[in-house]
Amino acid sequence: MITHMESATAKLCSFARAFHSNKGKDRIFDDYLAFDMMGWQDYERTGQLIQNAYRPELFDPACAFDSQCILKQINRYLSPIPLFRAALAEDELEQFAEEHGGCQYVICGAGMDTFAFRNTNPDIEVYELDHPDTQKYKMERIETLEWNIPANVHYVPVDFSKDDMAEELVRAGYEKDRPSFFVILGVTYYLTLPMFENTLERIGVLTEAGSQLAFDFPDDTTFRPERSERVRTLSQLTAYLGEKMCHGYSESELARALSRHGFSILQLLDPEDLQKQFFEGRSDGMEAYENIHYILAARSGD
Repeated sequence: MITHMESATAKLCSFARAFHSNKGKDRIFDDYLAFDMMGWQDYERTGQLIQNAYRPELFDPACAFDSQCILKQINRYLSPIPLFRAALAEDELEQFAEEHGGCQYVICGAGMDTFAFRNTNPDIEVYELDHPDTQKYKMERIETLEWNIPANVHYVPVDFSKDDMAEELVRAGYEKDRPSFFVILGVTYYLTLPMFENTLERIGVLTEAGSQLAFDFPDDTTFRPERSERVRTLSQLTAYLGEKMCHGYSESELARALSRHGFSILQLLDPEDLQKQFFEGRSDGMEAYENIHYILAARSGD
């Protein structure tokens, strides 16, 4: 999970959402609060980082990055993954909440997610889980923006290396017997299977039959020599930024891991599915990543 302030890759994802909302046409996902949450300074710094081939020492506060100069790079390498997964997860959350007359929404590794302030359904109880340092940084941003935290939003600091997320969630008001929707977005890339399965185990303990879990993951082609240029470039970039990808998952091992902790797969979208649903016919160069998949799973009855 994210363990320091806001990680470099998390900032790139925040930037991609803000940039797409500000500059994109035919928006896949409109995170219209992403720029505010990120703040002008971090937005400008990240834009320059991309333009300067990821050399932070070249940042110049007196300059502004050139949107057109980095547009193709952002659309090819950075935007497709954070945009599709946010769009999917929030659509599925909305359907789940409507079916159950409300629900608990738990965002694992929330980072700078803005759903809590975009949400218009007071029957969705939001729990943001994140490392204390990351959450402190976010709370400072919210205070600076003078945003009022809605009554149905709960910030739960969790150091995943030593805290029990189940205990911390319950302490924050989470109720195990209520319908719940968990998301783990952009996290599996940096976890080994045992580490990810530990998270699945804790979510299994926290949920009753019918609750759902959504996550994206890189498949087992991710580290093969014949992987595409784009997959290789993204893997090298995250490693350069200090967040090396750990594992490429096969569908079968994930299905077994989910089953061991009481979950069954409701929907598994592969790159072809994601291309058809989000990227087909686009003129901006965005395409589904060749190795990225998405799972929606449901807690089975005991």
